[in-house]
Amino acid sequence: MGRVTERRKVIRIRDGAVSTRPDTLVAEEPLEIRLNGKPLAITMRTPGDDFALAAGFLVSEGVFGRADEVQNIVYCAGATADGSNTYNVVDVRTAPGVVLPDITLERNVYTTSSCGLCGKASLDAVRTTARWAIDDGADAPPVRLEPALLAGLPDRLREAQRVFDRTGGLHAAALFTEDGEMLDVREDVGRHNAVDKLVGRALQRGDLPLSRTILLVSGRASFELAQKAVMAGIPVLAAVSAPSSLAVDLAVETGLTLVGFLRGPSMNVYAGEHRIALRAAAAQG
Repeated sequence: MGRVTERRKVIRIRDGAVSTRPDTLVAEEPLEIRLNGKPLAITMRTPGDDFALAAGFLVSEGVFGRADEVQNIVYCAGATADGSNTYNVVDVRTAPGVVLPDITLERNVYTTSSCGLCGKASLDAVRTTARWAIDDGADAPPVRLEPALLAGLPDRLREAQRVFDRTGGLHAAALFTEDGEMLDVREDVGRHNAVDKLVGRALQRGDLPLSRTILLVSGRASFELAQKAVMAGIPVLAAVSAPSSLAVDLAVETGLTLVGFLRGPSMNVYAGEHRIALRAAAAQG
């Protein structure tokens, strides 16, 4: 099994002094995801939570929405020519009766740690049909977030990034309740993988849809991350950096609340402002 970190020799230059020392780096290895024995996608990821990563990826592809739709997830034995197991190939088996959406079978996907899914045939192919509308839960008042609550979340995410403290090279994603309670946090070399691990773990626990939650990511908010939030039923996506134009478009279309540049008391609300207590922010200003 691959480790989360590895050691490499580095030549260190500080104030003109040169020394050699070992450095701790985040591990990056490929993971091939197979669906019912057929190769579907390859992602570069930090080893760990591989089954959750595969499950979360398939939630975003519209394959799964309930834990009982997954028959099992296993590492594939004999993944190399000599028959050894690299723990870099997983096979996800759907339960009997699960109907696969056409989008899953239309393409072979290569996923990188920086850009997410590449080679999508068209924008329409990306916009898979979500199982749940982005709402705040049936028979419940709308989610209403104070800006001060959102402002405190990045520091709490940063405090929970244990591997980042050792390497400085990981993205993170965290799931919070509307009251600011941290439910889960995952780290990975790919920001999309960190979100897939969160969503996959929620699927395994039977917690989908993740209504009345906040998804916080440590980097930018790409279209794919917005899509993953929508597919998991998450009503609020916040990022410490910028969103893309397509992420904003998707948020507007689906009712997702999208917050970017969340840094201390400052933030930009790009869509779904009805969930943000703007009057409270104006009063504080």
